[in-house]
Amino acid sequence: MSALYMFFGTLVALGVLVTFHEFGHFWVARRCGVKVLRFSVGFGTPLVRWHDRQGTEFVVAAIPLGGYVKMLDEREGDVPFEQLDQSFNRKSVRQRIAIVAAGPIANFLLAALFFWFIALLGSQQVRPIIGQVEPDSMASAAGLRAGEEILAVDGETTPGWSAVNLQLVRRLGESGIVQVQVREPDSSLVSERQLVLRDWLRGVDEPEPLTSLGITPWRPPVDPVVNELDPEGPAQKAGVRLGDRLLALDDRKLDEWQQVIDWVRTRPEKQVILQLQRGEQTLELPITLGVRGEGKARGGYLGVGVKGGEWPAQMLHEVSFGPLDGVAESLRRTWGMTVLTLDSLKKMLFGELSVKNLSGPITIAKVAGASAQSGVVDFLNFLAYLSISLGVLNLLPIPVLDGGHLLFYLAEWVRGRPLSERVQGWGIQIGISLVLGVMLLALVNDLSRL
Repeated sequence: MSALYMFFGTLVALGVLVTFHEFGHFWVARRCGVKVLRFSVGFGTPLVRWHDRQGTEFVVAAIPLGGYVKMLDEREGDVPFEQLDQSFNRKSVRQRIAIVAAGPIANFLLAALFFWFIALLGSQQVRPIIGQVEPDSMASAAGLRAGEEILAVDGETTPGWSAVNLQLVRRLGESGIVQVQVREPDSSLVSERQLVLRDWLRGVDEPEPLTSLGITPWRPPVDPVVNELDPEGPAQKAGVRLGDRLLALDDRKLDEWQQVIDWVRTRPEKQVILQLQRGEQTLELPITLGVRGEGKARGGYLGVGVKGGEWPAQMLHEVSFGPLDGVAESLRRTWGMTVLTLDSLKKMLFGELSVKNLSGPITIAKVAGASAQSGVVDFLNFLAYLSISLGVLNLLPIPVLDGGHLLFYLAEWVRGRPLSERVQGWGIQIGISLVLGVMLLALVNDLSRL
């Protein structure tokens, strides 16, 4: 079932985002009087094609990894005399800039639309209440305590843990002060705390902000009763069955599932004795724990899952907006994610954020499937984030991308004449090399995560 979600989630995501991006180019080109020869979603062999009244060919092609809008242009072939005024290269610099910029702008508008729908639909958020603070951690030094609810981080309200994480991600690789506003346990008293950062998680491959700070979110207690088994996991091989209750690991008594997670994580590839209850029987099974992750993320693996606990009503709250408030919220989120994306790219360039955080098609497909399976709101969130990423990346001043073309046209606007074909050719060759290099790096990152 998850494979189907991954396939259709990816197909829908790429189809919607590519179509809107190319439609932005198409719509503005038509308004500027440019003749559009072809509007293609996908590359390769056409699966479906048709023509409109103005002679534009619309194509849905076999490889859904992009798309393009082909316009009449003297640089790409002979143009009949009577159609010269419809040629892209004959339009003014401002018109060409508008046509090229329209694709990324369409992505930002689409993201804002998705965020608006999310605001109207509303979502149930888990209140960000601290469950545990590690001794001698950054959170402990700041005075954060278990039971406190995080109300805001750096002045931004945090209705749920996703908002807390998002605000912390903005500060990765930095030094300085993070302002945290908290509500004390069983009280209406609001206090300020300060987290002191010094090159925080700079260059770390897979940063975990909350764990690094020493914060564990509050979660409802979960009985350590096996509800899922990895067919290839250590537990299955040792003879653990569904319904077994885990009692102890190496004589360490287990009352709650989080104890299992914490204990196993610190013992990769270790042999342990698992004591469990099966019906009326108490059994002891020797198990050699597996290993997951690399470097600092390396940890032990048991290969079992449990059924989640029930959240108390007071730990949950609904977050929703009306139509007008939803517009403001959608624009705020679109702007915030755009700034975060640009800031992350800058940090990667200067080594503050590891380039291993770049994701390629495999990770995108996995996240598309997981978000589609999770529900409408999560899938719309994913589409909005991906649309913003597509818009930002296309605006980078790299030849072959929309931003590279904008750079050439802006230079033409300033100089009063276009750059020479030789200079543009060099730029395109450099741009292709950069894009292919980044794509290869993202693919290597994807494969390493597998």
